[in-house]
Amino acid sequence: MKKITTLLFVILAITSGFSQEDEAATIGDNFSLEGALAMFKNAQSLEDFEKLLNEENNNVNNLDLNNDGDIDYITVADIQEKDTHVIVLSTFLSDTEKQDIATIGIEKTGNEEAQLQIIGDEDLYAENTIVEPFTVDEKEVKSKGPNPSDLVVNQVIVNVWFWPSVRFLYAPSYVVWVSPYRWGFYPRWWKPWRPFRHKVFYTRCAPHRVYYHRTPTHRVVVAHKVYKPTRKSSTLVVKNKRGTTVIHKNKRGNVKAVKTTRKANTRNNSVRVKSKGRR
Repeated sequence: MKKITTLLFVILAITSGFSQEDEAATIGDNFSLEGALAMFKNAQSLEDFEKLLNEENNNVNNLDLNNDGDIDYITVADIQEKDTHVIVLSTFLSDTEKQDIATIGIEKTGNEEAQLQIIGDEDLYAENTIVEPFTVDEKEVKSKGPNPSDLVVNQVIVNVWFWPSVRFLYAPSYVVWVSPYRWGFYPRWWKPWRPFRHKVFYTRCAPHRVYYHRTPTHRVVVAHKVYKPTRKSSTLVVKNKRGTTVIHKNKRGNVKAVKTTRKANTRNNSVRVKSKGRR
């Protein structure tokens, strides 16, 4: 039954892409927070993580914040305070402008236990756009209807301690990582590509949404406090009281204003599935 439930989540994640509008609701919708966590889970180090974020076939990044026609390169940097890590994902928009995109907060909660969340930057995403990994926990409950029981499926928070990337951060020999790349200085293997239309990108990154979901709950509160004094925002990204207006300036001085909404996007954390009874 658990395999069937997982299959349902897969189908929902993929088919939801076909109903999306062609324009992104927020600028941040062109960077998959779910995809970033999927890459982080598979990475062996932060250097490896940065490489995975910037590979076209991984379908994580579709941002062109400076409107120069090419995808922006994403840099990775770690901020460490005791047992808390904040992995900051940023991009340089010029030689003087840098914009944070999202942060992955990781907190050690016990012996061989850790939790994490990724939070989209307030300039690019709706308020409190938080994504975390989850798994499903199934429980049968007695039903008053014609079926002998109902199957209640709850989404459970994942212990990420055994992810290779997390073990890398908490290794005794770990040295805090900061990307060496900046505006105009990129790795030789990186080849920028032109952004996809949002509807195409949303469909391409649908598989990332199977095991990572949005939540309104802040769980890594210490990480947020550690990060706040260091946050970087660009003058090319301007926010007003009515919502968010992102101003793009390319090398030619062209300007493009994109109005976006600030309504948070969250999902219910449990589903109820009718069961045909035990077999």
